[in-house]
Amino acid sequence: MKVVSVVGARPQLVKLAPIAAAFRGTRHQHVIVHTGQHYDADLSDVFFSGLGIPDPDVHLGVGSGSHGVQTGGVLTAIDPVLAEENPDWVLVYGDTNSTLAGALSAVKQHLRVAHLEAGLRSFNRRMPEEHNRVLTDHAADLLLAPTEEAMRHLAAEGLAARAVLAGDVMVDVCLRIRDEVLAGRQPDVALPEGIDPAGPYLLATLHRAENTDDPQRLAALLGALAAAPLPVALLAHPRLVARAEAYGLKLDQGAIRSGRPLGYAGMISAVLGSVGVVTDSGGLQKEAYLLGRPGTTLRGETEWVETLDGDWNRLVPDPHLMDAAAWAATVIRPAPDAPRGTPYGDGRAAERVLQLLEQHL
Repeated sequence: MKVVSVVGARPQLVKLAPIAAAFRGTRHQHVIVHTGQHYDADLSDVFFSGLGIPDPDVHLGVGSGSHGVQTGGVLTAIDPVLAEENPDWVLVYGDTNSTLAGALSAVKQHLRVAHLEAGLRSFNRRMPEEHNRVLTDHAADLLLAPTEEAMRHLAAEGLAARAVLAGDVMVDVCLRIRDEVLAGRQPDVALPEGIDPAGPYLLATLHRAENTDDPQRLAALLGALAAAPLPVALLAHPRLVARAEAYGLKLDQGAIRSGRPLGYAGMISAVLGSVGVVTDSGGLQKEAYLLGRPGTTLRGETEWVETLDGDWNRLVPDPHLMDAAAWAATVIRPAPDAPRGTPYGDGRAAERVLQLLEQHL
């Protein structure tokens, strides 16, 4: 069996790591195509080296641009690659422009498409990720759902016949790296200057277009983080840095100490060292849940609804509208007593994905 994995952004590289490990030592051929959607070394190269992922077989070098330019660039570049490889499966990951472009190129060439992390829905049609994931699900031949909730969404859209519950491959890598960090087998984390690794501190990220592209909203969110009752380690995504510079906003203000994005092990270590996480990232809110840290999500909805159970995660789309005491009580609330269960699987999802690809040929 020959499988082409199409990846291009940080979250996809994290998901690729356990998939690549599952292929290692098998008779199957695994070809990695990196679109270059995330071309910053902090969001790409560090994940290949830090997670032991083989170097990409093909690098398309698409880079940044509008959604149309980026999606079209991937389509143009990947068409001849897939035609030459002629794989049994094209495996696409998550909800980025690379995901949609890879799926479209494959189905138009009559190649089978499997969508890893299928069935997630925010029901927010202003999110470009929502369109990417819905369109990819309806184009794909095999829908690898991470949760029971995702399976319900796919059934509601008439896609149940193509959907299987695979579990969440991010659990595989998150739990492995957690154990390595706790055992001291990972280097010390490089937190932003001014943050004491011994704590206490809050860990924060902010990168979604809905939060960064409006200067007034971005200023309000940064103001809320600056008013936090503990030091805030803000790991600044390139989009955030660029928007803040364009709008004349300072990242380092009040409680905020900004720094560069971390590799995956560094991020896990930073979450474990924190008293809580404030983010608009789907991956990080789930990692906080898996690692037992209270999360505050700066959005009005989440695809990972399981994290909301037991108050492990709270949705706070407009923290600047809360009074200072309520905001402080939210971000530094203690970890709940509620059990988390295993809604995202047992940490062996990548093995099941490989088996499912074999079975559905």
